[in-house]
Amino acid sequence: MKKKILIISGGISKERLISIETGKQVAKELRNNGYAVKVCEPDQNLISVIKKFKPQTIFNALHGQFGEDGYIQSILETIGIPYTHSGVISSAKAMDKEISKKIFLKNKILTPKFFTYSFNKSKKELIELIKSKLNFPVVIKPINEGSSVNVFICTKKNILNRLKSLKSYKRILIEQFIPGREIQAAIIGNRKLGAIELKPRRKFYDYQAKYNSKAKTQHIIPVDLLKKDYEKLMNITLRTHNLLDCRGVTRSDFKYYKGKFYLLEINTQPGMTKLSLVPEISAYNGINFINLIKLILNDASINK
Repeated sequence: MKKKILIISGGISKERLISIETGKQVAKELRNNGYAVKVCEPDQNLISVIKKFKPQTIFNALHGQFGEDGYIQSILETIGIPYTHSGVISSAKAMDKEISKKIFLKNKILTPKFFTYSFNKSKKELIELIKSKLNFPVVIKPINEGSSVNVFICTKKNILNRLKSLKSYKRILIEQFIPGREIQAAIIGNRKLGAIELKPRRKFYDYQAKYNSKAKTQHIIPVDLLKKDYEKLMNITLRTHNLLDCRGVTRSDFKYYKGKFYLLEINTQPGMTKLSLVPEISAYNGINFINLIKLILNDASINK
């Protein structure tokens, strides 16, 4: 009898299209390998679809808000069917950049300096605050978005215009800009998958650099690091994964500057598209796409 897998993709976040693509890629691979697969949206019909299809496991292919911030996880917990990726609390902590960065700092994991901002200061007050705490340039970003959605590198000259784009969030993160190399590393379960370096032609590895092949971001694997530095990177990645009590696959994003790794964030629902990094890291390290999916499915659980 074929094993039944329900894939939840799409959703309402700004990463909807990426989620749909992730769902398609995972569904195609599973079907090609003898699984019975159904793909559905996380809408009002979700519970009835689950009850009718009766899957053994639910593959969470959602990205962004509602999909990787603990909300869909709390719904899936009530159903009692094992689901992939991290649980309610882990997802919520990882998605909230303020909370996760506080956890990093508490555990002596290097991360860029930051403060939260609620659009409650004059231009002069904000500029002075940035100068005293961070200095320019800075990075501004939503507290709870993924895929570099609405992330901007700002100078003193353009920050006010950039802030206008984020006003709907009410509260954002203003972060020290760290130059240097963009390196990302992945974990599956308790296993160090590996790392990859990105050299974007754009200012940084933003949404377009991630998902638009025309952006021609250069993917470098293996990463050119001394063995001891590579081991340090992977140890930080695994430690972060475990600190947040994550499960399944996670990808942590770093800047490497002057011999130091600065952890930017951890992603509990990394993409599984043709341009996604985790499948590329896995393939380089001898784990093909279907086996990566199987590893994620094998780590599916509830009540965690």
